[in-house]
Amino acid sequence: MARPGHGRARPSEEEDEEDPLDARIRRSGCLAQHRALQECMAEQQDWRRCQPQVREFGACMARRQRAQG
Repeated sequence: MARPGHGRARPSEEEDEEDPLDARIRRSGCLAQHRALQECMAEQQDWRRCQPQVREFGACMARRQRAQG
C-alpha cells in the first residue's frame, strides 16, 4: 500500500510542467518540423511513410548542432 504523499503527481502539476524534450525542441527552432513529423506519425502509424518529415526534422536539428559549434 502506498504511503500518503508518495502517489502520482496531481494532474494540475503535470499540466503545468513542460516536458524537457519538448522544451529542448522548442528552443532548437525546429518545433514546426517536429510537429509535422508527429502529425504524420499519428496519421500514418508508420515512420517509413513519414520519411520527408523525418529528413526535415533531422536536417533542422543538424543545422542547429553545427551552429552551436
